[in-house]
Amino acid sequence: MVVSTTAGEDHHRTDSGIEIQGLYTAADLEGWDPDEKLGAPGEFPYTRGVHREMYRRRLWTMRQYAGFGTAKSTNERFKFLLGAGQTGLSCAFDLPTQMGYDSDHPRAEGEVGKVGVAIDSLEDMRILLDGLPLDTVTTSMTINATASTLLLLYQLVAEEQGVPGEKIRGTIQNDILKEYVARGTYIYPPRPSMRLIVDTFAYCAEHLPNWNTISISGYHIREAGSTAVQEIAFTLANGIAYVDAAMAAGQDVDAFAPRLSFFWNAHNNLFEEIAKFRAARRMWARIMTERFGAKDERSKTLRFHTQTGGSTLTAQQPEVNIARVTIQALAAALGGTQSLHTNSFDEALGLPTTRAAKIALRTQQVVGYESGIADTVDPLGGSYFVEALTDEVERGAQAYLDRIDELGGAVAAIEARFMQGEIESAAYDFAKAVDSGEKVVVGLNRFTDEEAEPVDVFPSDPALQQNQIASLQKVRAGRDQDGVGAALADLESAARGTQNLLVPMKVALARYATLGEVADVLRAEFGVYQPGG
Repeated sequence: MVVSTTAGEDHHRTDSGIEIQGLYTAADLEGWDPDEKLGAPGEFPYTRGVHREMYRRRLWTMRQYAGFGTAKSTNERFKFLLGAGQTGLSCAFDLPTQMGYDSDHPRAEGEVGKVGVAIDSLEDMRILLDGLPLDTVTTSMTINATASTLLLLYQLVAEEQGVPGEKIRGTIQNDILKEYVARGTYIYPPRPSMRLIVDTFAYCAEHLPNWNTISISGYHIREAGSTAVQEIAFTLANGIAYVDAAMAAGQDVDAFAPRLSFFWNAHNNLFEEIAKFRAARRMWARIMTERFGAKDERSKTLRFHTQTGGSTLTAQQPEVNIARVTIQALAAALGGTQSLHTNSFDEALGLPTTRAAKIALRTQQVVGYESGIADTVDPLGGSYFVEALTDEVERGAQAYLDRIDELGGAVAAIEARFMQGEIESAAYDFAKAVDSGEKVVVGLNRFTDEEAEPVDVFPSDPALQQNQIASLQKVRAGRDQDGVGAALADLESAARGTQNLLVPMKVALARYATLGEVADVLRAEFGVYQPGG
């Protein structure tokens, strides 16, 4: 439930409906055990952070999200951002790539290169990564249904550059469960999709030991309209499902859990967001210890990337978004994030321009180098307000986890549309509060301007799709068709059996099988997910 936070009212609540008192004192933490709730930074239950010194030794990774058009244009943006001081890469892919369609597929019409980069084959990945130091840079790829395909293409290019698997570092999102809940870029039904994820865990444990095999994502759950409490509850529930599935497949929890990572949203309620991050760390540490018996401390640490809230950006007075992003970046840093993307102020209007992307990066740099928050670990730890709010967020999230367990776990809860229904209800409440003016959004429903000031938008390339298709056709014409066919047949055989799917998939991709061809083999075997079907 969303209740007004307008000044002058008797009641103030967070967007999750948690009532905020006018003053917090020691009495609000009466009976509160600091050793149980906090611990030291870098020690169980990690409420205060996953590293002993946090940012005193090294700031979070500044990882600006980029990806548009062709592989060449995105490669140029990567190099621009690295030159501006970015310390990690983060890549967006267009919808056909996310949905397992090549750029010449009828369903790709009008979407090639629109919300990310188009990747059809090994040749595109080679261009995307040209000249980038894959032995030192970490790369995050926002990709889910086709995550294993993109990871293998990345590995193939790294090997061409002479970089062995153990030196490749980065993250694939690879979180399919939240796609059924919040985002919709799924291909296969949940259970075969879980097999692909578990196979990726096993493959990376053997071949890419320093790669984060999944980024269990609350970001899109929040973007779909959830509250902060729902964001961590549903995301941790999905994480539990992934651990359950891997262990059911015979994998030891401490063999794969250290490479699990999380991806959170940061919204405008500064203190609820900080409390959310702290509560999520504490909850995950206990889940891994008490529920799964993890012994390795790395299995218990919730490491995460944060992105500022895209849904909080307004097309009205877009420069005001710079202030929103700054508040959200502060929340992420004060909450102990390991890496951060700050949205560009113009993203409510289109793809970020170079100028806007640079301002977004500079915002992180000002927070990191000029604000002083990196000088001490968990600066707000011990605050009566923050500790009480952290407990309240945890209490609400645990109630959701208990309900999901009663339903049979995350997969069953998704199939029953429990999570979807809760998010839809929260989104409706929020929209109603904004429409009524109870929830103030500066420039949208208060402090508005009669005339909008013009803002430069990112230009589109009308020839992009045809050029991408021409490149794809050239790849197909120049490859060994018999070799591709044999490799795809091996993948089909593996899909029918129990072999790790990534092994024959890598062979097929190395022979220039396309992303769409690989996905089609698995579609034929696994089927296509139909919501409510």
